[in-house]
Amino acid sequence: MEKTLAEMQREVDRYISQFKEGYFSPLSMLARMSEEVGELAREVNHRFGEKPKKPSEADNSIELELGDILFITMCFANSLGIDLTEAHDKVMHKFNTRDKDRWTKKDTD
Repeated sequence: MEKTLAEMQREVDRYISQFKEGYFSPLSMLARMSEEVGELAREVNHRFGEKPKKPSEADNSIELELGDILFITMCFANSLGIDLTEAHDKVMHKFNTRDKDRWTKKDTD
């Protein structure tokens, strides 16, 4: 059974809530998010770019790096009381209105 975004946010909250430290400050989370995006960039560069991995480098994956970014995004949202489902709906509305004619659509016939 697939989890909803709200269920995932609650799961992350349950995990973080078991620790006295709780959520990091927004500035610390932004730094952590930047770090994770950098790790994703490194993996993408190894896989699709011209920079091969060194034999001594850990065997990370794009999937795990995206998962880390999703986790820190949920932590960030939870700490600020943001419902990511609602945020997603607002962003999709923006793309479906403001950007509706921005890209060449595929033929649907």
